[in-house]
Amino acid sequence: MPLLENNRIRLRAPEPEDLELLYGWENDPAIWEIGSTLSPYSRYSLKQYIADAVNDIYERKQLRLIIELKETNTAVGTVDLYDIDPHHRRAGVGILVDTAHQKKGYAKSALNLLIGYAFSFIKLHQLFAFIPINNTRSLRLFEQCDFETMGVLKDWLLTTNGYMDVAVVSCLNNPNYS
Repeated sequence: MPLLENNRIRLRAPEPEDLELLYGWENDPAIWEIGSTLSPYSRYSLKQYIADAVNDIYERKQLRLIIELKETNTAVGTVDLYDIDPHHRRAGVGILVDTAHQKKGYAKSALNLLIGYAFSFIKLHQLFAFIPINNTRSLRLFEQCDFETMGVLKDWLLTTNGYMDVAVVSCLNNPNYS
């Protein structure tokens, strides 16, 4: 089986047909709070992003992949490597699964595929993520995929309800993924 797929899903590069989905996901204010987005994305900027997705990940320091159901070719989310550091061989991980497709195991499958790709093909040594403390589902997902909590950043995110703490989780290259 190819490196970026299993029996249920595949991870693939964004295509022009994904524009409206990405537009909806990127412009969801509920997601902005846990990220660093302060303003909406235009369709034009996302179209440019998709067109530039073929560029070298080390140049862009980012890799975004679409989570797609193999049976129906339906895009259900995205998984990202960001802040890719080729010298220290580490990268941040982000994942989004559309609310209509959550609680079906797609996030865990996608995260495991991404970890395998990052460690065996890109040869990264470490992956990390910043997860709001109150996002227990996401914390549990990363723990199930061998991430450990390394610490907590106090008052890290400003939300509509005040400041929120964030857990820093990390996973080191494990021979099971190589």
